[in-house]
Amino acid sequence: MMRGEWSLVADIGGTNARFSAVPVGALESQHIFHYSVEKHPQFSELLTDVLSHIRAATGWDSPPESACLAVACPADEEEIAFTNSHWRFTKTEMQQLLNCDQLAVINDFEAVAHGITQLDDHDLVQIGGEKPLIDRPIGILGAGTGLGVAGLIPRGDSYQVIDTEGGHADYAPIDDHQAAVVDVLRKQYGRVSLERLLSGKGLLNIYRALCSLNAVSPNFETPADIVAAAESGQDHLALQTVQMFCEGLGASAGNLALTLGAKGGIYLAGGVVPKFQGLFIASQFRQKFEDKGRFVNYLKPIPVFLVVRENLGLLGAAKKLIHR
Repeated sequence: MMRGEWSLVADIGGTNARFSAVPVGALESQHIFHYSVEKHPQFSELLTDVLSHIRAATGWDSPPESACLAVACPADEEEIAFTNSHWRFTKTEMQQLLNCDQLAVINDFEAVAHGITQLDDHDLVQIGGEKPLIDRPIGILGAGTGLGVAGLIPRGDSYQVIDTEGGHADYAPIDDHQAAVVDVLRKQYGRVSLERLLSGKGLLNIYRALCSLNAVSPNFETPADIVAAAESGQDHLALQTVQMFCEGLGASAGNLALTLGAKGGIYLAGGVVPKFQGLFIASQFRQKFEDKGRFVNYLKPIPVFLVVRENLGLLGAAKKLIHR
């Protein structure tokens, strides 16, 4: 394959980094490569390995024509420093390493927003509400290692992405139980953002705070263990943790819908919620989403969609390269 016939796309979070080699103008490829962030001290060294793995898998020995790196941090500056990992790099360094004609470095939730535009019904599970209104704003919220927030504004036959750092807005407890957990976390962090509770690490934060409030020692050390205990019903604090997470996410999703006027729907992306889809759907998420006093009737018709499609960030990064 000659230069100009393939593109590199990446979805780089705080825990996982995914790369794909796609033909120019395509959105998907069978060539997807998955790496652990923790196991690679330097991003540039990993990227060299990625290019080697792509050559071995595809036989493509030319540089990519273009690349889009979706990163879990602000992407506006020349230096990229990840919020929830040790990685950092400069855009100039990456363009030189890749030897590509075009390089886009975007926030990971901008990529998710681009990906949302490509989803079909089988990629989604609707949680309440009615049909989305065409040509109205869409809100996107997603819990992974951190918490991503973005918006989509329709513009005729196209759209505009609003990429944000909304996951770092203040967490507002909606009852005394949540307030007690926030008080515990405030002693640890000082300021408590949405991401401190509504993320994979947030599940662990909630659980440890509940253990402290109940004067018991934690039984679980990872979000996955907490979720498993909650689903099995073997630990009531694990179940309370997941329930509080769902309620907080519902309240925050409702706030996003009010803020954006998101009558085009709210989309829940990220890797956390699909891991306990049954508990989530049975939770008070939707009740807390609508529970906004005088604006209950405003929120009732707004649909919420849980995204169950894998590798949405890679899809969105590829869409970014062809979106005009």
